[in-house]
Amino acid sequence: MKQAFLDIFQEFVHRPGAAKLLEWMETTDFFTAPASTRFHAAYEGGLLEHSLNVYQVFRDKHFEEGSDDPESVAIVTLLHDLCKAGFYTIEMRNRKNDRGQWEKVPVYAIDDRFPYGHGEKSVFLIERFMRLKNEEAVAIRWHMGGFDEAVRGGSFALAHAFEKYPLAVKLHLSDLEATYLRENRDTEEKA
Repeated sequence: MKQAFLDIFQEFVHRPGAAKLLEWMETTDFFTAPASTRFHAAYEGGLLEHSLNVYQVFRDKHFEEGSDDPESVAIVTLLHDLCKAGFYTIEMRNRKNDRGQWEKVPVYAIDDRFPYGHGEKSVFLIERFMRLKNEEAVAIRWHMGGFDEAVRGGSFALAHAFEKYPLAVKLHLSDLEATYLRENRDTEEKA
């Protein structure tokens, strides 16, 4: 899967800083991290799998030739969850096994060493290396849609973002389908 990610990224993303961003990603656990602790793709390599799934859903269902920029699509789909690099740790918890006996098992837990938000943290990390277009930054920032903490707080920025930038809507829809329809949601499969 890592090679598929690199192939897509290197084929479509050609702006200054892209190579440096990939170099930095190699120093993180991005390619081996889970996508979540227990909701979807909560296993080694789940984040990479999720990123590729979001790309595939977008290309299959939402990409409009002549309207959507292939570079922008690759950037927002493959990097929307960059904030999850270095975000998880493995800890031991007690769980009953098949025989009803307690045993210690490894599970993923959150270790957010840079609590900067979700989408906004991905934008921040990307822009340390490579400039984003406004529509890319907005799409990544709001890819969680109504699940974003700011929306729960009453922000109307999500509605404005979706009205102004179709890329943001398409990324959110692709992320939803990848998460809820294409990925393993088995909470027993852990570290």
